[in-house]
Amino acid sequence: MEEQLFRNRVIDKDASLLDAFKKMDILDKKLLLVQNKQKFLGLISAGDIQRAIIQNKPLETKISEVLRKNIRIGRPSDSFDFIKQMMLEYRMELCPVVDSDNNIIDIYYWEDVFKEKEIQPKNQFNLPVIVMAGGFGTRLKPLTNVLPKPLIPIGEKTIIEHIFQRFSKHGCNTFHISVNYKAELIEYYLKSQKLPYSLSYFKEDKPMGTAGSLSMLKDIIKETFFVSNCDIIIEQDYSEILDYHKSNKNDITIVAALKHYSIPYGTIATGENGKLLNLQEKPEITFKINSGMYILEPYILSELPPNDFFHITHLIDMIKNNGGNVGVFPVSEKSWKDIGEWDEYLKNN
Repeated sequence: MEEQLFRNRVIDKDASLLDAFKKMDILDKKLLLVQNKQKFLGLISAGDIQRAIIQNKPLETKISEVLRKNIRIGRPSDSFDFIKQMMLEYRMELCPVVDSDNNIIDIYYWEDVFKEKEIQPKNQFNLPVIVMAGGFGTRLKPLTNVLPKPLIPIGEKTIIEHIFQRFSKHGCNTFHISVNYKAELIEYYLKSQKLPYSLSYFKEDKPMGTAGSLSMLKDIIKETFFVSNCDIIIEQDYSEILDYHKSNKNDITIVAALKHYSIPYGTIATGENGKLLNLQEKPEITFKINSGMYILEPYILSELPPNDFFHITHLIDMIKNNGGNVGVFPVSEKSWKDIGEWDEYLKNN
């Protein structure tokens, strides 16, 4: 009965931020109940973990150290309608009903209350989106010998349609698509689909790198905009990334995914004269990986050298070296789907 009530959504207060992020990935959820000796202690959300990472807290930090004091929960005296309205207003994946002794006596889950799995974004916004769709897709050969990477199917839709759909859910319906390889096929297919978006295309005459072609839009885009590679999907509320970008007055925000690597051996650290300092059995290392999604301010387009090969990393270094603000917004490993490699493509199809 307890297992049915909690649905594996419980984590101990002494677990780490990394433990919580991993559990969220396994469950495909963004909110967990935190307990201390089977008593309700609080709630930990993906947003709480992201804010802690942005504040440079180590991933080994205990959950109890970052718990919010002000959280929304139900009380036994609350009506179902009251709890339902609270969940809807604050986009709560779950709402525990907690008595005066901190016992959880019931839990309302979003999918049960609203009969739908996905929670809508926190805020709507209508900003332009650039989709970088000009690459040759060499990592997906021989499939990309026939189909350009943006048109490779995932389920019943192409990759690029999934990207459109996710941005559209947030209110974005204007897409500028950088094309080169098999450009005519991409344009023909998207036109034939009669999609409810405003689509425009700009084509490199020669390979210009992941940022070089952006200079072609300097007279077109006049507001904050998103850039997305055409082979990645980010499962995150984009309005939260935008809030971070705006509140920190960033010139560029990079969306970074946590990536975990396990070393299948014991590692040894030594000091002077080979003295053993530390021995760790099969450690796991976590890196922040550039996911391929960014938010940029429009003035940057005028800073790009015209008709020059320029990677996005060159652009980021240039802005940083000129004193601009470059921020990094973290997402969990499973929130980032890199469809550009065979192994990842097969996992997601």
